[in-house]
Amino acid sequence: MGEKKGFFSRLSEGLAKTRKNIASGIDAIFKGFSEIDDEFYDEIEEILIMSDLGIKTTTAVIENLKEKVKEQKIKEPFECRELLMSSMKEQMSLPKDAYEFEDKKSVVLIVGVNGVGKTTSVGKLAGQMKDKGKKVMVAAADTFRAAAIEQLTEWANRAGVDIIAQQEGSDPAAVVYDAVTSAKSRHTDILLCDTAGRLHNKKNLMEELRKINKVIDREYPDAFRETLVVLDGTTGQNALVQAKQFSEVTDVTGIILTKLDGTAKGGIAISIQSELGIPVKYIGVGEKIDDLQKFSPDEFVDALFDQPKE
Repeated sequence: MGEKKGFFSRLSEGLAKTRKNIASGIDAIFKGFSEIDDEFYDEIEEILIMSDLGIKTTTAVIENLKEKVKEQKIKEPFECRELLMSSMKEQMSLPKDAYEFEDKKSVVLIVGVNGVGKTTSVGKLAGQMKDKGKKVMVAAADTFRAAAIEQLTEWANRAGVDIIAQQEGSDPAAVVYDAVTSAKSRHTDILLCDTAGRLHNKKNLMEELRKINKVIDREYPDAFRETLVVLDGTTGQNALVQAKQFSEVTDVTGIILTKLDGTAKGGIAISIQSELGIPVKYIGVGEKIDDLQKFSPDEFVDALFDQPKE
């Protein structure tokens, strides 16, 4: 329980910039308005959009809030705080089987453009899964960035997990082939593949991921498959655009949202889930290995409004 609480307080600290935007703005509205009218809703709408909740999601949240206010015959603005929070939580439910891959023999592809914290996320996940007693292997299939191979090797050594790597510039699908073959012979539970994400060249990326998927289909048909896209929370709406583009080239099953501690636009976590229907599965609020955690919509919204869990 302590660890959970620990992450909540880190999450709360990590979301401080966004909270300053949302909670203080919202509270000022609740104090400044004596009745619930159109202007009251407009002001709330503006704050949510500024926090990168996005137009579509904000509209859905406000509509939901209006319905609740009407149903419950609420007259006082301050009574809307809890309702607003529950409206936001409703935009982001995680499927029951969101983390199924953790308990199966699985191959997890992790994609994302350079600089979003992709390789670091692979390393952190590898360390965490190993701590849960899983036999983990990582594959350095982001072969076009020399630093990615070195970085992943360092993470693998630190976490004490096996790594399959070739030299820079080698064929990513060949690296995945080696990794899948090794994972099977070593009875690995989870194979995490750090793969490239050159979105500016979508055709090549599509081809590369197609080849990688083909190798896995052929060599390891029984493996449970997961594809996670890593996005940088500080880029706000741009992260949403990237998620959309990646989902056009591959079957994305979840999002890892990093660097939420550096942004006032943390609402993007809600926006991505609500607009794309792709669940945010992990969020990162710092550098340490346990600063990447499973995403809990309830805790996230509570942290945005600074409502620590008892």
